[in-house]
Amino acid sequence: MVIDFHTHLFPDRLAPRALAVMQEDIRSHRGETLDVFTDGTAGGLRRSMAENGIDLSVVLPVATTTAQHATINRFAREVTGNGILSFAGIHPLQPDWEPVLEEIAAGGFRGIKLHPEFQQFYIDSPEALRVLKKAEKLGLLVTLHAGEDACIAPPVHCTPQRLLNALRVLDGGNLIAAHLGGFYMWDDVEKYLVGTPVYMDTGVIGGYIGPEQYRRIIRAHGPDKILFASDSPWEDQGHALAALGELKLDPAEMELILEKNARRLLGMESGEE
Repeated sequence: MVIDFHTHLFPDRLAPRALAVMQEDIRSHRGETLDVFTDGTAGGLRRSMAENGIDLSVVLPVATTTAQHATINRFAREVTGNGILSFAGIHPLQPDWEPVLEEIAAGGFRGIKLHPEFQQFYIDSPEALRVLKKAEKLGLLVTLHAGEDACIAPPVHCTPQRLLNALRVLDGGNLIAAHLGGFYMWDDVEKYLVGTPVYMDTGVIGGYIGPEQYRRIIRAHGPDKILFASDSPWEDQGHALAALGELKLDPAEMELILEKNARRLLGMESGEE
């Protein structure tokens, strides 16, 4: 079984516009074009999964305003099933964050996605820490966009050092730092995050990090705390699998990264699909 722990999709009617806006933001900030590898819909993601041997994709919705959570989480419930499991969305700066977080947990969601760049908060701020502490208490997983973002201009709101600051008051075992702990900040990941309790995912890093550093971070941090991820539609799921395969990790290490770690975090019984 292969589990992709970091994907995105949108309602069918909104997907073309959402992808176009994000691509234009990337062109504006970086002067480059970033391809997409699905049409951004649930159907497109499922087609990609079938083509690339992915059994389960975890979808990570982002609430970009403080009033979006109800719409986002209704869609998250609707799309879950048939190989897709969606986390919930919440904005850490919304005034009703605490009852909404409790509602998310009571509603059976396995976790939430926070994006310090899109949502414009520092990961070690009091506003973030209160949400992270509550999520930890409720048993919710929290996937964090970590490091730079191609759509957003600096400053970076979730650097490895700032995440380490947050870990001084958190257990951290429910946190997943996307993009191997910090996109484009892997030297600092090695300095500040390797060996901490956080998990890291491999979303959309295969073409940006050298294979030696990629392998070194996995083994130094521990393959039992690494989750395979593509960040589809911003990376082809097959390419993400191939980039991981090129590291020539041991079969036992690959099994942890592709399946076992995700099963453990999601509370999936052995053999459950």
